[in-house]
Amino acid sequence: MSDLIGLFNLLAPFFGLIGLGFFCGKVVKQPEAGLAWMQFFLIYVALPCLFYRLIADKPLDELANWPFIAATTVSTACAFALSFATGWRFTKDLPQSVMQGVAGSYSNIGYMGPPLILAAIGASASAPVVLIFVFDTLFLFSVVPLLMATAGLDRLSLPATIRRIVWRVVTHPFNIATAVGIAASYLHVRLPGPAEQIVTWLSGAAAPCALFILGVTVALRPLRKMPGEVPALVFIKLILHPLVVWVVLSAVGDFGPDWTYAAMVMAALPPALNIFVISTQYNVGVERASACVLVGTLVSMVTLTGILYLTTKTGALPYDLFP
Repeated sequence: MSDLIGLFNLLAPFFGLIGLGFFCGKVVKQPEAGLAWMQFFLIYVALPCLFYRLIADKPLDELANWPFIAATTVSTACAFALSFATGWRFTKDLPQSVMQGVAGSYSNIGYMGPPLILAAIGASASAPVVLIFVFDTLFLFSVVPLLMATAGLDRLSLPATIRRIVWRVVTHPFNIATAVGIAASYLHVRLPGPAEQIVTWLSGAAAPCALFILGVTVALRPLRKMPGEVPALVFIKLILHPLVVWVVLSAVGDFGPDWTYAAMVMAALPPALNIFVISTQYNVGVERASACVLVGTLVSMVTLTGILYLTTKTGALPYDLFP
């Protein structure tokens, strides 16, 4: 019973902030454009500071765990392929299927993942959290534009599309923060006291702002109709994705409980808010994206609780299936 109470105390603030944002989005009549500066602060200021802090004091050998990177990225690719196939079965439309692939494979690894997993497991999980975020983002930010170009929604040529992908990856604020953190780790650089305090404050603001924005954004996009494929996509995202991660990591090697459980929880997170950004950018599947985020977030209150309980709280699931 004490484990369940502890788990409730861990998760309640996260889903509580999402609920608070949802409530404010429904009750307070403000235009959606009002979120712009808050989103800018989150993406370009607060979250980069959080990722810098997660990396800067880590030994480089922890960040060069290529078998772990390959296993988790392949697992995300499998979830994308399953979700893409599900979308194709229902829509027979390539752009819509790509959006479904993202909905079933891209977790809320930037907004919700780091603070939740660090609270559940501890600082030892910061390296796998960062690696999964960086390489899952690289995979999805690469495959989506290429598939959209194949579908004819992107008028750029293939070389131009590849150049744009590379530019976006290189200039993404999270990736820049990761690179700066790696450099600080390699050079053993420590920020001056005032700068360190600013980074600490900003990184502490990342999770509350992100979760509140998630709730507001879902509230401003009401679900008018449940697309038929959403339950299957949510099942892939919240159940199959963490199971695939568990099996693949166990097959590749022994990564220890903290890394394996961190990867499983990252995979079990609800669909990311970035699905809205991508679907709006291409004007494809916006309503489906809204449905996946809303339903996935609600269902994850049960599934995520279960996975956290079976891994980090009780260890009922062995971290290595093939010892």
